[in-house]
Amino acid sequence: MYLIFASQFSNSMVNDINEQIQEHKEKDLGFNWVLSSRFLYYVTLFCILAFSFGACLKLYNQSYAGKPDVEVPDNTLYTPKYK
Repeated sequence: MYLIFASQFSNSMVNDINEQIQEHKEKDLGFNWVLSSRFLYYVTLFCILAFSFGACLKLYNQSYAGKPDVEVPDNTLYTPKYK
């Protein structure tokens, strides 16, 4: 009688452990390729968007300020003025 109870107890423990392992494998990215590929896709998409936004922001902050007021000597103009 004790032997039957011990085997039933050990079988139920083994079943519980197997269920816990199965649940862990379903949630783990290494065992579930569908979740891992979706996760990697979203991480890649986020990184590309963040990099693009950062590059655009940097270009906007260092944009051309405008036409500078530069003094050009008269003798180097398209129609030069001589003395």
